[in-house]
Amino acid sequence: MDMQRTMVGAVLTGPEQIEIRDMPVARPGPGEMLVSVQAATTCGTDVKVFRRGGHPRMLKVPTLFGHEMAGRVAALGDGVVDFKDGDAVVVANSAPCLTCEPCRRGRENLCEDLQYLNGAFAEFILVPERFVQRNTHKIPTGLDFGKAALTEPLACVLHGMNACELDKYGADEPAEVIVFGGGPIGLLFVAALANAGQRVILADPNASRLEAGTALGASKTVEIARGGGQADVVRQATSNGLGAWVAVDATGVPEVWLDAMAVVRPGGLINLFGGCAPGTSIPLDTHLIHYSELTVKGVYPPRPDTVRQALALLADPDFGVDLMLSAELPIEQTEEALRRMMRKDALKVVIKGRKN
Repeated sequence: MDMQRTMVGAVLTGPEQIEIRDMPVARPGPGEMLVSVQAATTCGTDVKVFRRGGHPRMLKVPTLFGHEMAGRVAALGDGVVDFKDGDAVVVANSAPCLTCEPCRRGRENLCEDLQYLNGAFAEFILVPERFVQRNTHKIPTGLDFGKAALTEPLACVLHGMNACELDKYGADEPAEVIVFGGGPIGLLFVAALANAGQRVILADPNASRLEAGTALGASKTVEIARGGGQADVVRQATSNGLGAWVAVDATGVPEVWLDAMAVVRPGGLINLFGGCAPGTSIPLDTHLIHYSELTVKGVYPPRPDTVRQALALLADPDFGVDLMLSAELPIEQTEEALRRMMRKDALKVVIKGRKN
């Protein structure tokens, strides 16, 4: 089969600087796979990378970027036997070594040699051998590419839900969970928690995000001011004003981290999912944490098993998260897509192919 020789891609060159370039299409080597990107969704991490001009762990400029993707196998390197040309696939953006101690203990997301894959805002992406073997998954029949591209963020959320220990707090009746932040991750938390039968309260300053939360299954919403200091307002929305068993921060705002710690009941759990900038610190009420026996957890990206779970959940027609996909734009308008995210004019934008 004749392969396309050149492609269009969005190259990050510095803070808020993107160049649309024509470049050669890579040929897969042994164990590798070339994927024709059919849909790549924007996310909050992409916005941070765009603003900062890179990421300390995942990429350095100049580089192609974007990491939530779904596509079709366009070419296979020697030795790839689990996939064939034309297969619809999701490629997760991290791949563990499976040999270090965290991997051997089932904590693959904390792998000492975790590798990252970026470059989804392009017509093609070359998938390295480790990703082909350990974190590439076939898309179930009937699941469209745009929705399938939500696999990676939903996998992050499912990993975060596992950290919430809901079997302990919601064994006999649904647990009450507060989610701070109505961005894409916060809304996916709402959808997944509601789908699991939990009672979810969404707190956010944006009325349209609260409406989206209600559509995705939130039992209550609370409009709060920006910048934290809203714990009393949010706690009043819980049953009898006693607080929730679990609070999830999906903002990455340190003042909101403090609110999350202040709205849980004694014995409750705080899931600090939203990552803050390096060097960020917060004052902790050690008396509250100690005498209320609070559990405070940080949560980092997903494991391959949660990627598989996310893909299966997205294939369930009853799990409706299509409203997360606000618009479709070609690769040449990647910068516009990210600026819509920055203005909160979009939840996620699907980047699909080059401009006609």
